[in-house]
Amino acid sequence: MSDRILGAVCVVAAAGMAWAAQSYAPAISYEPVGPRAFPRLLAGLMAIGGAWLVIRPRLAGHAFQAGALKLIGLSALTVFVYALLFQLLGFTLATALMAVPVGMAFGGTWKQSLLGGAGLGLGLFLLFDKALDVVLPTGLLSFILGGR
Repeated sequence: MSDRILGAVCVVAAAGMAWAAQSYAPAISYEPVGPRAFPRLLAGLMAIGGAWLVIRPRLAGHAFQAGALKLIGLSALTVFVYALLFQLLGFTLATALMAVPVGMAFGGTWKQSLLGGAGLGLGLFLLFDKALDVVLPTGLLSFILGGR
């Protein structure tokens, strides 16, 4: 049951992300992808994953775990805080910090989660901002990442 709850939360959050991304407009009209691409891509992937959790066949012998709702709530809260701090902290730092509680919820240590989040944040920043030319906020790390 907790998988279905998580799936439903993901579908609703994905719809909210897609709706919020409608108003994103490129700062420069000749940007090849624009700022809508990343949130819409994430929303689509999140909606597909969430829908799969809701409709997939139930696994035999899969019992409800008491702490599952707590982990789902922590993950959902973390994503909302991530959205609030995204612009202020910047993509790289916000992603690294978001990965710590989410990684720990999935069994990682805080060191593994922080290192994984830092790698994920920096790697995705370089991929989207530099390689794909999608402008992402640099926030507090603008002096290192070349602020925009």
